Amino acid sequence: MDRSIREAVARDLATKIVLISGPRQCGKTTLAKMLSPSFDCLNYDFPEHRVAIRERSWDRGKALVIFDELHKMKGWKAWLKGIYDVDGIPPALVVTGSARLDAARKDGESMAGRYFAHRLHPLDVKEVASSVPADDALSRLMEVGGFPEPFLQNDRDFYARWRRTHLDIIVRQDLVDLGAVRQISGVETLLVLLRDRVGSTVSHANLARDLGVDPKTVTLWLEILESLYVVFSLSPYTRHVSRSLLKAKKYYFYDTGQVGGDPGARLENVIACALLKEAHRVEDQTGAKVGLHYLRTKDGREVDFVVTVDGVVTHLVEAKHKAPEPSPALRALVAQIGARASTIQLVKELDRERTYPDGIEVRRAAAWLSTLDLTKVAKDSGPQPPADLFVHHPH
Repeated sequence: MDRSIREAVARDLATKIVLISGPRQCGKTTLAKMLSPSFDCLNYDFPEHRVAIRERSWDRGKALVIFDELHKMKGWKAWLKGIYDVDGIPPALVVTGSARLDAARKDGESMAGRYFAHRLHPLDVKEVASSVPADDALSRLMEVGGFPEPFLQNDRDFYARWRRTHLDIIVRQDLVDLGAVRQISGVETLLVLLRDRVGSTVSHANLARDLGVDPKTVTLWLEILESLYVVFSLSPYTRHVSRSLLKAKKYYFYDTGQVGGDPGARLENVIACALLKEAHRVEDQTGAKVGLHYLRTKDGREVDFVVTVDGVVTHLVEAKHKAPEPSPALRALVAQIGARASTIQLVKELDRERTYPDGIEVRRAAAWLSTLDLTKVAKDSGPQPPADLFVHHPH
């Protein structure tokens, strides 16, 4: 199966090192090998490949050199900068990995101007639209998740076995490699608790009490799970970043099949993953700054997702499994800030789509997700909600 970011990655290879980061087993190395039939692939996890990397003895007659898990090598960014500065391109250079590879985005001073980064996500409705009907794809994502192997197998027993080994590798190998967690069983229990809290705000203090650990420990564990692409968090939308950092977050799983609870929570997680994937695509390929949040007002009204592009609100999105009528929160918010943004309620089981005079759209979730494009927004989009609309006190 072709991947949606392949063409963009291929364009960047002509002039830059390309970093491809993302969750384990989402297809990073497979994507890299699809970029050229002529490649040399070296995985830092293999001893003989480590020797070749240190000796710089890869095949320079190939069009493409792939370095997998290179971030595990001490000083890998400075080493890669030296390769680029001395050897140049060609051959094209691709680095794939998860976890600390993404740190190059945040601390990439030594490689400044030498690389472009792309984030690869699991499959979603849009990416498989040419081969799997949208409704079938959405149901499959809610049952077995979007990682390529279980998604393509589409078998719940296979997925249950795959998930166990996938989490085992992350929790018992990657956490050990990071050297920051000793209580593996505590992290495993934390994941179980999070599965039943998708779509709800999460209190670190409450989790700490349930786990019998310090709140700072829970915060550390959650940060590590985010760095390993197990979960991602959404903070509440506010025009003041410092206030947003103080407020309770919501957590979603990259593996959407893991979510417990009712179908509404699973649908919300699938939509969260699709929006985050599209936000990262827009950022990686255009340079725009895309934000994804949830919204909670002072009077307790809540909307599942708020999308901003370069600081301007472009989309308000609510997820519902069956409800065809717009949520009271969505209606109230549109009344307060106007309908200049795309305001959408996505419903999995919907008899017919609707639009209303106030600008709210009620759409079939599968169909809308199959054509998701955050660069296409409503005319004159960009309401800036008043600052006093939001809850400012920390949770």
